[in-house]
Amino acid sequence: MDAIEAILSRRSIRKYTDAPVDDQTVQTLLECAMAGPTARNQQSWRFVVVRDAGQREKLSKASQWAGMIADAPLAIVVCGDESAERNPGAYWVQDSTAALENILTAVNALGLGAVWVGVHPWEDRIAVVRETLDLPEHIHPLGTIAVGHPAEGKPPANRFDAEKVHFERW
Repeated sequence: MDAIEAILSRRSIRKYTDAPVDDQTVQTLLECAMAGPTARNQQSWRFVVVRDAGQREKLSKASQWAGMIADAPLAIVVCGDESAERNPGAYWVQDSTAALENILTAVNALGLGAVWVGVHPWEDRIAVVRETLDLPEHIHPLGTIAVGHPAEGKPPANRFDAEKVHFERW
């Protein structure tokens, strides 16, 4: 699948088969994540790969919309490392979001399914993820991605809306 097709056909997949996601695929997803842009080349993103069913079950309790994390064979928690920044707190959200989107696009290109479950900026969600993964204080969870072999299919969604585009000025 080419890059444009991978972007335009990506959908949030919330149902997965029991098939595991192999180590090479996880490596590829992380390489794609780290290929994303990063402010001042600070590379402030960090990742926690979670395969353990008990850990995924705990992460699924972070919000009412996170239940599918327990059923996915893999979760990747995308975090920002404030200590890696020259101006702490300035760019980890942007850097980590770019990495997260690269993972979502790569998942689709590889024929897998995924959904992004937001963690930041909700303190209650952050607390669950922080406690579950034993994150140090300078590591901030942005979101959790449930990943697996899709047990559902969805057609591409065309969300283009010319009314939301302005040229030269508002």
